[in-house]
Amino acid sequence: MADVRLRRYHAEVWNEPVITEMGRSGERGIRISGAGEEIREAVGDARSYIPSKMRRGRPPRLPELSQPHVLRHFLRLSRQTLGMAVNIDIGLGTCTMKYSPIVNEDLLRLPEFADLHPLQGEETVQGILEIVHRFAAFMKEISGMDEFTFQPGGGAHGIYTNACIIRKYHEVQGELGQRDEIITTLFSHPADAACPATAGFKIISLYPDGETGLPDIEALKAAVSERTAGAMITNPEDTGIFNPRIDEFVEIVHEAGGLCAYDQANSNALFGIARAREAGFDMCHFNIHKAFSSPHGCMGPACGAVGVREELAEYLPVPVVVFDGSGYRLDYDRRHSIGRARQFHGNLEAIVRAYAWVMSLGAEGLRKVSETSILNTNYLIRRMSGARGVSMAYPKQAVRLDQVRFSLQELKEDTGVGTDDVSRRVVDFGVQEYFTSHHPWVVPEPFLPEPCETYSKEDIDRWVAIIHRICEEAYADPEIAKTAPHSQTISKIDQEMLNDPARWAMTWRAYERKHGKGE
Repeated sequence: MADVRLRRYHAEVWNEPVITEMGRSGERGIRISGAGEEIREAVGDARSYIPSKMRRGRPPRLPELSQPHVLRHFLRLSRQTLGMAVNIDIGLGTCTMKYSPIVNEDLLRLPEFADLHPLQGEETVQGILEIVHRFAAFMKEISGMDEFTFQPGGGAHGIYTNACIIRKYHEVQGELGQRDEIITTLFSHPADAACPATAGFKIISLYPDGETGLPDIEALKAAVSERTAGAMITNPEDTGIFNPRIDEFVEIVHEAGGLCAYDQANSNALFGIARAREAGFDMCHFNIHKAFSSPHGCMGPACGAVGVREELAEYLPVPVVVFDGSGYRLDYDRRHSIGRARQFHGNLEAIVRAYAWVMSLGAEGLRKVSETSILNTNYLIRRMSGARGVSMAYPKQAVRLDQVRFSLQELKEDTGVGTDDVSRRVVDFGVQEYFTSHHPWVVPEPFLPEPCETYSKEDIDRWVAIIHRICEEAYADPEIAKTAPHSQTISKIDQEMLNDPARWAMTWRAYERKHGKGE
């Protein structure tokens, strides 16, 4: 792409040791004086509060470093990381890597929020309860659902919560022994199968039509029965294709006696355009840490907001924040509640960020977010056309919403360079590697960009130009991509090593023990 200049890039390389290998005995960042005489007399020996069987035989072997060394270590590590704030994260499809306004972080650092404790009395936390209640009202309007909980700690946790609600509902109806099947689609998120399976259901997955990429409605009709407990479906699916007959799918499941849960983790293209209620769904979940701008933060702290219709409100996890006319309180009176989804009230820092984000946009701004996302995706598709060895999966579906699934099958067949090679080579241009696809790879050699509203035309042009350049390289000299990365902090990892448990460990201490160096 001659109209885009790709600048040279090389990551910082510090060859930084792990922190347990640093420092020396006796080195300290701060020296804490002992307890005063009055405290010692009042409290006694602190070790006496720990049961003898729980006391360590020797002090833990912790790193001993000065403050400057600790700061230097972690700053070096951070500068070797291609974080969202320093690169174009278009490639991480299904993750909705968008900009989160830095000003929202200041809200979380205010003592009025940062110093709260989850066990405080309701009368002392009216401010945060009001924000949770008001944000729930936003979510009701966005989805059409009647009540929300923010307890689940992520998207899969929200799906699991919905699966538990479906299970409890059929238990109350006296049909749980009969209704033991959940229907999903292959291009729905894998958690839409894994979570209900964890909740005790059998899973039926509908495969996509080879031409349209959409699940076959006739296959759904054949799958439903008196054993159907419900359906858990993502729409648009992880191809960026929206199922225009989704309301018919829901109706078929309802006629069979099942409930329908809408996985709205891909909701960034739907604000003000389509709602779960109008499609007939009984419940839904949103990833607040994606579409609502709260950052992933290394995949957390996340929030899987779960919304339900009024008739299922009594099944929600407790407590739910309600307003009684004079104040906000925690409502534990839910007759058929599934209990707690997690301890306390969820990751409320995600709610504060999302509340501020929605307030700054308003209804019109939220719709503009989705319209821009759709525009960006389809602009990227146009710019990607002509890239050697690249094709779009299900080309009959010309328009995509939040993301688009491409295939490098032709490139692989022509040059031997596959999608994993290209993903590694991408980072040599100062851009985060891309997401290929959830397994199984129904689309061969896939990659899945998602250029949400954060990214400018120039960002998209640069990202696409990188893919074009790598594909041209593959035809000229495939070894460049096969041996990538070349300009990054680390080099290509030996995949065979990852299959040998004797050569790796989850912690440094475990690694040392495996190699005869540990305690």
